Amino acid sequence: MLTVVPSRPPSKVDRPVAAAAMLVAPLVVIPLALAVGLAGWGGREAGVSPLVLGFGAVGLLALGNRSFHVDGLADVADALTASYDRERSLEVMVDSTSGPAAIAMLIVTLGIQASAFASLFTIDRGPVVAAVLVCASRAVLSVTCATGVPPASEPGLAADYAGIISRRWTALSWLVTAGALTGVLAWAGGTWWLGLVAAVVALGVVALVLHRAVQRFGGVTGDVFGATIELALAALLIVATII
Repeated sequence: MLTVVPSRPPSKVDRPVAAAAMLVAPLVVIPLALAVGLAGWGGREAGVSPLVLGFGAVGLLALGNRSFHVDGLADVADALTASYDRERSLEVMVDSTSGPAAIAMLIVTLGIQASAFASLFTIDRGPVVAAVLVCASRAVLSVTCATGVPPASEPGLAADYAGIISRRWTALSWLVTAGALTGVLAWAGGTWWLGLVAAVVALGVVALVLHRAVQRFGGVTGDVFGATIELALAALLIVATII
């Protein structure tokens, strides 16, 4: 769900194991984050256009998780614009085709990500910031899997993960994330409070998506997980460009 980098699976997957997996999601994607940072730094030193590097970073992330999150973003966009009927929306979500809403959402979200990556790669310490933001965006899973967030349907990916993380751990996860963002953005030249703003904005975007998902679908799905990651990354990148 998070990376194509192979690893040995656990002997069993119960709720405690699943909860732990979601909490360490930011660490799981360190290889992808390093790939983005190194590509941005190496390309900049070689004189490659920043915008090309920005789109390259988006492509690396998509390849690094088999486009799982991008697919989720597209499916959620289609489902939210298809119908106000819950069952119809869920049917559209599992359809493999992409409608105009999905295409528009992908163009806007990935375009924002690419242009923001491009902006960061022109800053001396920008590639490091980009890598940290990739990891931080995966911390949203501690929110999407928090206690009180129901699955839209069973069986399904979300049914195994929804509601498995206590609110205490969710809060702790975001405090750590906010601290990391504050430190790295200040180190890169931003004001001390910029990281806090980034964390709050990303959290607000995720909360809005979750509210809409519960309202329209009755809960979250695996696609909602992917959508929140992509949208959170876009939000974090936008704030980071203020450096």
